[in-house]
Amino acid sequence: MPKLLQINVTANWGSTGRIAEGIGECAINNGWESWIAYGRGNPISKSHLISIGTVFDMYLHGIQTRLLDNHGLASKAVTKSFIKQVKHLKPDVIHLHNIHGYYINYEILFDFLKEWGGPVIWTLHDCWSFTGHCAYYTYSKCDFWQTHCHNCPQLGNYPASILIDRSIRNFDDKRNAFFGLKNLFLTPVSNWLEGELKKSFLKDYPTTVIHNGIDIINFRPTPVIRKEKKHILGVASVWDTRKGLNEFKILRKQLPLDYKITLIGLSPKQIHALPDGINGVERTNSISELAEWYSKATVFVNPTLEDTFPTTNLEALACGTPVITYRTGGSPEAIDSNTGIVVPYHDTHSLGNAIKYVCDEKPFNSYDCRHRAENLFDQKKAFTEYINLYHSILS
Repeated sequence: MPKLLQINVTANWGSTGRIAEGIGECAINNGWESWIAYGRGNPISKSHLISIGTVFDMYLHGIQTRLLDNHGLASKAVTKSFIKQVKHLKPDVIHLHNIHGYYINYEILFDFLKEWGGPVIWTLHDCWSFTGHCAYYTYSKCDFWQTHCHNCPQLGNYPASILIDRSIRNFDDKRNAFFGLKNLFLTPVSNWLEGELKKSFLKDYPTTVIHNGIDIINFRPTPVIRKEKKHILGVASVWDTRKGLNEFKILRKQLPLDYKITLIGLSPKQIHALPDGINGVERTNSISELAEWYSKATVFVNPTLEDTFPTTNLEALACGTPVITYRTGGSPEAIDSNTGIVVPYHDTHSLGNAIKYVCDEKPFNSYDCRHRAENLFDQKKAFTEYINLYHSILS
């Protein structure tokens, strides 16, 4: 029985943790022994679990990051201890997800992977792997990462540093650590991210795009829910400028008052600060409740300013709701001409016009939206793609 070891900051929690859990379950169903190593939380999983480090170590890692801008270079002792467990486990495939998040030392990890010599899959969910600091750079319009990071314009963003700009050395450290791993296969989650990789120091590694999928069984049109007229929906796990919160405030001023706007995932403080005419809802962990919101909305609007491949677009489609999004990262890849509209980046005027067009003309239907989600974004199909990739590499 082949052994799969996945490494991620979380297990069965958060978007990347749930993806790792789903891959592990699919592997088990295909005759694999599945293990997931994680950095934080107290998860319950169908896979065997390995906890990397402690909460105290994670806090120390975070403090070093804040003071020294050396994210991913702390946690030395716990990483060495974890590698001893991996050597004893003897996996056939190691699958990396987010190796940032204050829990593991990437230099020690990659030194081991080079010594081990087995196949390594690395699913890239963001851009941290090839920059000197940040996980996203679109909003700041930074392209230093294409040549050599320096004078980082995003020190205050995750993983935030309050004192030192170490982006020049971080860039070199990552390039040295990640270069030279013979059996490394990159799986970016969008075509856009694959294109960015080809501009980075990771460009020579083989890549295979595997889009994130969703649970199309639970995200589906709710039969008892009728679509409301001129109801605009926005959903995010964390709302901030990057996710487009300010864009909705501008839209509220542009659109007539009979256009209803609902935003889900806001904090109580954000809800209190909303202008009149925007209905704020706190984050919900209920898929059925979220599916009801998607189902009754006229259109799902995603004015994200930085993203690799947002799954909220997929959830809306699966519930039969068309999507309008900015031309941001991989966000447009979710839709086609039959299921939504892509408008120019940061253009709220075009965004408002697109919303009026969809609400007034009703150019899209629920069947086409649902059909696209079923055909292209079923998470079970995505998980199976990973298993097939494992088999092809091993053979």
